[in-house]
This record gives sequence, C-alpha cells and structure tokens, in this order.
Amino acid sequence: MILISIFLSFLLSNIFGYGGGPASIPLMYEEIVNRYNWLSNADFSNMLALGNALPGPIATKIAAYVGFGIGGWWGFIVALVATVVPSAAALIFLANIMSKHRDSKIVKGMALLVQPVIAALMIILTFEMLQDSYISLGWIQTAAIAVISFALLQKFKIHPAIVIILAFAYGGIVVPHLN
Repeated sequence: MILISIFLSFLLSNIFGYGGGPASIPLMYEEIVNRYNWLSNADFSNMLALGNALPGPIATKIAAYVGFGIGGWWGFIVALVATVVPSAAALIFLANIMSKHRDSKIVKGMALLVQPVIAALMIILTFEMLQDSYISLGWIQTAAIAVISFALLQKFKIHPAIVIILAFAYGGIVVPHLN
C-alpha cells in the first residue's frame, strides 16, 4: 500500500507541476509533509537545500530520497518512475502539439497565465520555510541570512550551490554555539 501512495504522490505532483522542478516542489511538499507526514518541514527544507546543491533535476532527487526513505529500494524505483516516465511521455506528446500550434493565442495565453500560479505556490512554500527558520533562529538571523544570500546570489553572482554550502557551514559551525 505504501508503494501505491508513493507512486500517486509523485505522479500527481509531477503531472500538475507545470514548469518543472520548481513548480513541483510545493506540490511535493504538500504530499510529503502535510498529507503523509513522511518528512517534517525542517527535514524537507534540509533535503531541498542539499538537493539544490547537487547537480541534476530537483524533482528526481526529492523522489529518490523520499521514496528510498519510505519504501526502501522499491520505494526509490516507484518514486523515480512516477516522477520521470509520465513527464517524459507528456513532454514528447505535448512538444509535438505545441510546435504545431506555437503561434496560437490560446497556447501562448495558457503558458503565460499559469506562471502567476506557480509564483504563488513558491511564495507559500517560501513563507512556510521562513516560519520554520524563524522558530529555530529568530527573525534577526533569518533576515540576515536571507539578505546575505540574496546579495551573494544577485549582486555577486555566486553559484547557488556555494551559497547553500555556506549556509550549511554557518548552521553547523555557528548555530550550535548560540544560546
């Protein structure tokens, strides 16, 4: 029964996650944290940060990690199949349709109007992660880390993986000595 839950969770998250990994993350979060309680909010945040520091698509890394943690090797396989196969099949099918109708106002409108929905999902996920950080670190450290991270990413163009590694180092070296 757990394998069916794993399959359906990742299948639905990836089918409705229009736009790839970033759009799928809030949907996966809903399934993994809120619906099934397979991970806590903090565990999901840590997995997401580590997954972003590694190469490759984030959705498959999340599926592999959670699938293996919940269902062992079979869970790993089922989660990856649910994540990769439907998306690959849909990509092949839809790419052919989109290329035939790429000048259609309907197709252009559909693609543009889904973007605010994805942005809203990402804002909700960000807010939930900020709440967790606030509980653990307080507003001053949370705000400072967010501002520094933003500056490193936007102003200094530091690779996100390096910023994540710096945050891990700060969390492992500095945070344990606070309080």
